[in-house]
Amino acid sequence: MFKPDFEKGGGLVPAIAQDAATGEVLMLAYMNEAAWEKTLETGEVHYYSRSRNKLWHKGGTSGHTQKVKSIRLDCDRDAVVVLIEQIGGAACHEGYRSCFFREVGKDGEPVLCSPKVFDPEKVYGPGA
Repeated sequence: MFKPDFEKGGGLVPAIAQDAATGEVLMLAYMNEAAWEKTLETGEVHYYSRSRNKLWHKGGTSGHTQKVKSIRLDCDRDAVVVLIEQIGGAACHEGYRSCFFREVGKDGEPVLCSPKVFDPEKVYGPGA
């Protein structure tokens, strides 16, 4: 089966979620073999949460799921790009369309470059 080389990265490969319609990069996360298999099985993206040390269904709590349109592997099979349809409009847990919602301004300070779609405290609770 054509799949990532999980051994190369100690069981994890970086996975970039990219909007299939616009090409916008929405987020970077990691997949282990279980996340890969669950993604193929369900048609919705699953990742491996390094901070929580467990499988993570993107949007499982917020409803902002990612529908798989296409999956690409790089030449070494140690990185994944998932072309997706972002349901609910936001990929970022901070409520923004993209996790890459800040760009470096001319003065070196951050400038917002992606719209905020939802309030994380309303979705995840206080302190989110």
